[in-house]
Amino acid sequence: MLPPFALLCLSIAIIESMAGILGAGIILAVSSLSCMGSKTWPPYDLIMVSLSSSRFILQSWTTLDLFFDILQECSDCEENIFVVFRPIYMALNCSGLWFGAWLSVFYCVKVASFTEPFFIWLKQRIARLVPWMLLTSWLCCITISIPFALHVYRVHNNFTAPSSLTNSSTMRTSGKDSLTLLIYLGNASTALPLILSVVSSVLLVRSLWIHTRQMQNNASGFRDPSLQAHMKAIKAVCSFLILYIIYFISLILLLSCDFLPLSDAESICEVLLDACPTGHTLVLIWSNPKFQELPARILHHINFHVRTASM
Repeated sequence: MLPPFALLCLSIAIIESMAGILGAGIILAVSSLSCMGSKTWPPYDLIMVSLSSSRFILQSWTTLDLFFDILQECSDCEENIFVVFRPIYMALNCSGLWFGAWLSVFYCVKVASFTEPFFIWLKQRIARLVPWMLLTSWLCCITISIPFALHVYRVHNNFTAPSSLTNSSTMRTSGKDSLTLLIYLGNASTALPLILSVVSSVLLVRSLWIHTRQMQNNASGFRDPSLQAHMKAIKAVCSFLILYIIYFISLILLLSCDFLPLSDAESICEVLLDACPTGHTLVLIWSNPKFQELPARILHHINFHVRTASM
């Protein structure tokens, strides 16, 4: 039987994942409809489709794994799922981080107003670069997940196949060395998107400071649309950055520390890992009125049918 604290944390993580699934589904539906209505896919909607689809699959997969942790009725089935789960989780997790980082970069390039030649070049070509950025990130994530798949498969076969004590000791030593390399690889795959998000946030803040000084020199009012766009983008990007840092620390702890299964520390990290993608999704819905229209229509439709049925 699960410890009470672990059961509570896993239940909270399931609720967080299901809320994230709902939010990602809303963003995916709205962004897909926007893309279908145009001949060429807008870069923002393309990023949102990529991000929300990876988050939708990731959190659905995570919910399934959490249910297995709570039920614990079929250990053999859980072991077989674990062999498949880890590589897919790494690919989806890495892709979600990269797509979120590219979203922060896109905000920075579109909103910030720098006069450096490279920034102007990037602003003019960002629409054409977005598909290649997303494709490259996805290929890198698949490439990174392959060593994890080979490691998990090798460890699974070593534990299920009979071997001598000497061979078993050698396998554990080599397995530990390869796992250390995989931990460094996993840390690098999450650190690079974090760096991109930090750079984007710093550049946006600097752009806002420059724009504010120009407005003060020109004696402009503070209801300038450009300033409002800066403030809205900064709030969103800084929220992304805080969630990235929490997610990064939790993931590093889970990868690097040898926590006991379902211990208090592992349960807390699991809750934080599931809370961050959901929080990221909710910030996206809050920061874009387009994503708020679909839930409002659904609630209006439900309320209309409830009132009609009660009459």
